[in-house]
Amino acid sequence: MDWIKKLSLLTVLLCIYIALTNPNADTMRKNSPSVLWFPPPSRFTRNLSSRLMSWPQPYDGYLNGVDSATRDSAESLEYDYYRESCPQAEKIIRETVRQIYGVHSGVAPALLRLVFHDCFIKGCDASVLLDSTEVMNAEKDTPPNETLKGFDVIDVIKAEIEEVCPSVVSCADILVLAAREGLLMAGGPFYPLSTGRRDSTHSYADLATYQLPSPYGDLSDTIASFGSRGFDEREIVNLLGAHSIGVIHCKSFQSRLYNFSGTNEPDPSLDVGFLDLMRSKCSKSVSASPSLSPAPSSSQSSFDFSSLTSEEPGEVMNYEGPSSGFGTLYYHRLLQGKGVLYADQQLMVGEETGSWVRAYASDVSLFRRDFAETMMKLSNLQVLTAPNGQVRHSCSKAA
Repeated sequence: MDWIKKLSLLTVLLCIYIALTNPNADTMRKNSPSVLWFPPPSRFTRNLSSRLMSWPQPYDGYLNGVDSATRDSAESLEYDYYRESCPQAEKIIRETVRQIYGVHSGVAPALLRLVFHDCFIKGCDASVLLDSTEVMNAEKDTPPNETLKGFDVIDVIKAEIEEVCPSVVSCADILVLAAREGLLMAGGPFYPLSTGRRDSTHSYADLATYQLPSPYGDLSDTIASFGSRGFDEREIVNLLGAHSIGVIHCKSFQSRLYNFSGTNEPDPSLDVGFLDLMRSKCSKSVSASPSLSPAPSSSQSSFDFSSLTSEEPGEVMNYEGPSSGFGTLYYHRLLQGKGVLYADQQLMVGEETGSWVRAYASDVSLFRRDFAETMMKLSNLQVLTAPNGQVRHSCSKAA
C-alpha cells in the first residue's frame, strides 16, 4: 500500500505546483492593463458591468443610482448581438457614417447630440426619432430639441439595413452605434458597445421640454440634472467635453454677452478678450434660446444632407482644427474663462468639478478614457430589451 500513498502524495504536490505556477485567469485579467478606446474584440465580454469591473480604476457609480430594471436591461445586452441575425449591420453603420463624414463633418456633432438627447429622456430607446401624431407630441418638436440634426442620416442607415435584414436591427442600436462612429471620425475615443436595444412606441415631449440640462444652468442645476440619471461630478465634467466639436449658436449664449442675469452687463466670468470676440460674431438682435447646433460644412455632397448645416452665427468649438485634440481645447478654454456656454464655465465654480477640468486639461489620455466609459454608461441608460419595446421598420414611426 506504500506505493498508493506515494502516488497520492505525488498527485497532491502536482496540484499545488500547478496552482502556484498558473494563476487564476480571472485574477490575471483583473490585474492586467487595458486600453479602453482600442481593445481587441476577443477581450470583450457580453456582460458590460463585469467588463467595467475588470478595467483599472473603474467607476464605483457605474449603473448605481438607477433602478434595478435599468441595471437588468443594460446587463441583458450582448456584444455583437446581431452576429447571426444581421452580421452586416455594424459594417453598414460604420461605412455609411464615414462616407457622410467625408463630405460633411457636421454629422459627428449632430449624431453625438442626438444620442444624448435620446438617452437622457427615458433612456436609449430612439424615442427622440419619432414624429408627432394626432395623439402624441414628439420630443423632436420641443424647444430644447428644435435644432437637433441627423434624423435623415439615421433614416439612410436604417433603409440600407432594412434592405438586408428587414425588421431586425433597432433604431436605438443604430443611433448609439452611429454616434460612436461619428465621434471616432472627429478624433474622439473608441468605446465598445453591446447591442440588443429595442425601440420605444412612445415619445416623451413633456419630459424633453423640462428635463434636458439647460445651457444657462448654474452648477447646482447641472449636477442635479445629471445626477438624476446616475452621473457623478467627474462624469459630468468629462461628458460635457462633447462640446469639443460642433458649433454653438449665438442664441445659446447671447445673454452672457450683454444682459447677464438682468444686469445689462456681460457675464463677469468671461475673459474680456473672448467677450469681444464673441460679440463680433453675434449681434444683439439674436434672440436667446437654449439650443445648440452642429458645425456646418462647406463640402458638397451628391446626397442631400443640408439639414446638417445652419446659417445662424455661432462659435466653432474646434476652431483650431481636429489636430488640436478632442477635449483638449475645451478644458483649456474653461481654465482661461473662455467657456462658450454658461453651464460649461460654471464647472470652474465647484471645487471637485474644477479639479477635474484641470486634470483633463493636463492629461488628454485620462479624459479620453473617462469620456469613453461615460459614453458607454450613457448609451446603456434605461434601455428596452425583448420582450419590451419593438423594432421599427421606420425610425420616425412606431410599428
